[in-house]
Amino acid sequence: MGHRIGKDSVVVVTGASGGVGRATAVAFARRGAAVALLARGEEGLEGAAAEVESAGGRALPISVDVADDAMVERAAQKAEDELGPIDAWVNVAFSSVFAPFWEIGPEEFRRTTEVTYLGYVNGTRAALKRMMPRDRGVVVQCGSALAYRGIPLQSGYCGAKHAIQGFHDSLRPELLHAGSRVRVTMVQLPAVNTPQFDWVLTRLPHKAQPVPPIYQPEVAASALVYAAEHPRRREYWVGASTAGTLIANKFAAGLLDRYLARTGFSSQQTGQPAPSDQDANLWSPADGRGGRDHGSHGRFDEQAHAASPQMLAARHKYLLAAAGTGVAAGAAAGAARLLRRR
Repeated sequence: MGHRIGKDSVVVVTGASGGVGRATAVAFARRGAAVALLARGEEGLEGAAAEVESAGGRALPISVDVADDAMVERAAQKAEDELGPIDAWVNVAFSSVFAPFWEIGPEEFRRTTEVTYLGYVNGTRAALKRMMPRDRGVVVQCGSALAYRGIPLQSGYCGAKHAIQGFHDSLRPELLHAGSRVRVTMVQLPAVNTPQFDWVLTRLPHKAQPVPPIYQPEVAASALVYAAEHPRRREYWVGASTAGTLIANKFAAGLLDRYLARTGFSSQQTGQPAPSDQDANLWSPADGRGGRDHGSHGRFDEQAHAASPQMLAARHKYLLAAAGTGVAAGAAAGAARLLRRR
């Protein structure tokens, strides 16, 4: 059974100024929810708030660095004071560095971890502090296929996503043991067309890009909203590429290491040289320097898919139960063939 998010619902979304977070906030707003938007960038927050209001929701933009637990706690209290009890908290905010590990400084790696991992921990703590006494609510962790399978050039981000997965694995049984009706679930995403590839700190010679196939942020947003409404399932996989990657890693991790060593560097770069003056949001929001609202979409609209058949199947549990074994076997076989060809 699920809980419908509607006009009386209050939702908090972190990383809401752009990309998946922004698309998710707008998706909740289309259901009439009041949405607290947590992010650093003022221009992005203003743009996101305007979109939320246009979509039929009520927006409360709050400037916050999710790595700061005290700021997150104050933001949660502000959300409840102005909007009401929080029904769903969705952690999306992250940061990253595109470079081989040995080119990433200790402070850069620490910052990536504090935002991408501890930001989720801080958000979850603030949400549970309010939800557990009421014995209701849901926390959704926006994950990634990289929560299970690390790839080259993103060691900080991949390490943080792995940490989130471990945190989720620990927290869920703790809540079950406590008999709590507060739910936690996680959504593992594929590559998404977001502006991060134009604001991430990079030391690559060419412009960064997501590893195809690429999906539009609205696909991710739809999955996160669905997970918030159907949180009994411990996690959701979005995109056949996510399923194939996770299955291949489970059964052929060593081969996948070699495959990624050959393809993982070129597949994350375009043919265009990286600009020397590219904005980087690791230490400050990218929109703060140019006054630019980056929106939800990146520069890969022509390549991005607008739907995930795999997620549609996950929404129909009887179809999924009947087809699940065949899909898993097919994905594993396909991944094995791909690895052998490389």
